[in-house]
Amino acid sequence: QVQLVESGGGSVQPGGSLRLSCVVSEYTYSGGYMGWFRQAPGKEREGVARILRNAGSTYYADSVKGRFTISQDNAKKTVYLQMNSLKPEDTAMYYCALGRQSPYYGLGSTASYNYWGQGTQVTVSS
Repeated sequence: QVQLVESGGGSVQPGGSLRLSCVVSEYTYSGGYMGWFRQAPGKEREGVARILRNAGSTYYADSVKGRFTISQDNAKKTVYLQMNSLKPEDTAMYYCALGRQSPYYGLGSTASYNYWGQGTQVTVSS
């Protein structure tokens, strides 16, 4: 059974930075794609960033482009989300997810992902 465990959330002032981590418990960290999503109260879960695990290609939502960076450490079976220049509107629960199927619904859709972490809260406030 694959498990994903996020960490690194917290409270930060606007303009600050946080780095989220997601450790993936699987035999071989290979293939498929990883995504970071977020969900604010009363809003739908939205895709923030994703990475193709073998190719290393990355994709970002327009709202975070230039501020957030997704990366991975294959040896540690960990994917990261470096978040800089944080804004109050970045406040949300952040989830990492793993997809192994062909992303019929697109990499930005929650329907493309098979496994989810429990989430880590990010609060940006002065």
